[in-house]
This record gives sequence, C-alpha cells and structure tokens, in this order.
Amino acid sequence: MARYLSHMTSDDVTGDGLRGHMVAMDDTDRLIVEALRADGRMSMRALAELIHISRANAYARVARLEREGVITGYAAIIDPVRAGYALSAYVYLDVAQRSWKSLRGQVLSMPEVDHVALVSGEHDILLRVRARDAVSLRDVVLTKLQDIPEVHSTQTVLIFEEATPTQSPANDS
Repeated sequence: MARYLSHMTSDDVTGDGLRGHMVAMDDTDRLIVEALRADGRMSMRALAELIHISRANAYARVARLEREGVITGYAAIIDPVRAGYALSAYVYLDVAQRSWKSLRGQVLSMPEVDHVALVSGEHDILLRVRARDAVSLRDVVLTKLQDIPEVHSTQTVLIFEEATPTQSPANDS
C-alpha cells in the first residue's frame, strides 16, 4: 500500500530519491533557486537580504528545497581550459537496447566525462568529454568508449567555444 508523503505517495519514490515529479514552489522559492544558481557560496544572510525574507525563513526554505531534491548540491564551476582540459567534445553513442542503466555508471566513472544524457533522435546517449589534447580525446573515444561491448558506434563533435548562463558580459574577453 502506498504511503502518503506530502504531495506524493511512496510509490513515487525510487531507490535513488524522488524522480520525475515537480515540487510545489512559490515565487520566493524560485528567487532562492535563481540566487543560489548564480552564487552557490552566497551566505544565508546575503540571500535573505537579497530576496527580503528573514534569515530563519531563508534557512528553512533552503533546507526544504534540499530535502525535496530541488537543490541537489553545490559545486565549483571551473574553466576547463585553465584547468588543463584544452579540448572539449560532444560524443554521441549508439548503444544496445536496454543498456542505459549499465552504461550510465561506466561512462560517469570516466574522469574525462562531465555530462551524460539519454537523448531522443538519431543517437542514444550524449556525452560531454573534456580532454587535455587530441591524443587524450582519441584515447577516450577509440579505447575507453569503443571497448564497451554495448557501444555500437560513436560520433564526435568538437566544441570550439562554450557559453554558460553563469557568465556575465564583463567576464567575456
């Protein structure tokens, strides 16, 4: 029997958390998420002042957003070139049917892969790969990825330049 959890039932909870369900959020919650996406290191005091709520309310709302899986973590955003990854590419994978779950873990364990998505269309999986140089990228694609039995084929597209939502015009050179 399903157990009721706030706006969801226990049938909606998977082994790795809540998936596929929107959480009820008001305008203040959205402002919090927007502010923390722009600056994940923002203090609660600064967050509360920015959106005109008390610090206690900011703490409570952020804790709820974390608990409900809206905020899933905080991370340092690096410049891949300055960190030594001068070459970036999207690598499309065509894979055996029903191999997504096993492949997901394998490709996520590769340090060069920083994004994995199951996609619709001509290809099955899209990876973003960061490599030190062309030789390193070739090694990832031709050795690591193509040696996986479930991978039927790959297509690599080089990334010449990237823009991110966190970049401001003042940061552009």
